[in-house]
Amino acid sequence: MNILRKIFILGLAVFFTLTSFGYFFWPQYRVIHNLPVDIDEAARTETLGRLKLKALTAKEYATAHGYDATRCFLVDMRLPSGKNRFFVYNLEADTVEMAGLVTHGKGSEKETGDLFFSNTPNSNCTSLGKYKIGRPYQGSFGLSYKLIGLDKTNSKAFDRAVVLHSYCGVPKQEVYPAPICVSEGCPVVAPVFLTQLKTYLDGSTDPILLWIYY
Repeated sequence: MNILRKIFILGLAVFFTLTSFGYFFWPQYRVIHNLPVDIDEAARTETLGRLKLKALTAKEYATAHGYDATRCFLVDMRLPSGKNRFFVYNLEADTVEMAGLVTHGKGSEKETGDLFFSNTPNSNCTSLGKYKIGRPYQGSFGLSYKLIGLDKTNSKAFDRAVVLHSYCGVPKQEVYPAPICVSEGCPVVAPVFLTQLKTYLDGSTDPILLWIYY
């Protein structure tokens, strides 16, 4: 009887230890499993590392400059366009809440497959940097959000009419290894994904920060 009691107590101890361990690492687990599929573990770890570093800096910037400090939008241009690379990041829980496809500018494509980024007008390039997401309006592609560049690398975004909008040609799900369509420099997402982003934008009393990085 004493042996059975000891085994039972030992089993409980192991259970609670494993439960505590899993809880401690749960945020990281959630982030990894919201990352693009079909990439090897090393690439997933690298993507996660970039996300976490940008999120940490984004939270500091948001807190200091009056932006929403609970969530931000992060776009990792190092990922292929056929993979989810637009992330809705929960800054409080340190997790990815949602991810979707997003275009880059046609002027950013090189024959080598690498991307080139520019702030130059009429370049049709994606501009890296932090953006303030402005008020919604109805543009040529329907619901759109003007973007105000906050860095030297994207300071001309507003004058270039670089906006966040949707396009029916952007798929709802990942299509890698195939690429998706390109834009004239705007971050363009699928209509259903923009509807989901709208929920975040409408529900926030402070502007949400968008950060496009490489």
